[in-house]
Amino acid sequence: MLAHDHGQIWSSSEFARSFGVAHTTVRRYLDLLTSTFVVRQLPPWSENLGKRQVRAPKVYLADSGLLHTLLGVENSEGLEVHPKVGASWEGFMLSTVVHVLGAHPEQCYFWATHAGAELDLLIVAGQRRLGFEFKRTSAPDVTKSMRVALEDLKLARLEVVHAGSETFPMATNVRAVAATRLLRDIEPLPFGRWAGLTARRRRPAGGGRSGARRRA
Repeated sequence: MLAHDHGQIWSSSEFARSFGVAHTTVRRYLDLLTSTFVVRQLPPWSENLGKRQVRAPKVYLADSGLLHTLLGVENSEGLEVHPKVGASWEGFMLSTVVHVLGAHPEQCYFWATHAGAELDLLIVAGQRRLGFEFKRTSAPDVTKSMRVALEDLKLARLEVVHAGSETFPMATNVRAVAATRLLRDIEPLPFGRWAGLTARRRRPAGGGRSGARRRA
């Protein structure tokens, strides 16, 4: 089930119904898989914007090979026609960007509203906010959702990682970045993984045990 929910917003109640156990039990199992680096939990970013915002984490299987095995994908041809190819690409690109930036898990979020606006990856490094969207296309467009994220989250810039071969500007503070050029065109955060961790800590949306952030 986790493989089919790769890149989706976590629903404890759905898993609990399927397995016939309490939702707290499946949540505990998810946290265990996260602590052993099998699963990446990407927590939601929430602030007072006057909008209803999603407050459950997104989940990704951390290893693409494991994801493809669980989905029964045996080769690249099978992956190309699989319904989860887009989610697989998103998860792989997300992990790559986080690694290239040198971002700490506590700096990584996603953002979504119940009205439909969303951002695949939000990096919060001190007072600076960087947004990333992942589009498995060679010709990405600036969408209404991107413009909403830019304005509401006060992003310093928005990078749209795409499957084409060129990096080019799309709009003010919006750039299309070719996946093949990530190492060349994405600059690591200042001071690597520890940038921004001295800033005021925020409690993750939806709370959590003792208010501590969970590892993404």
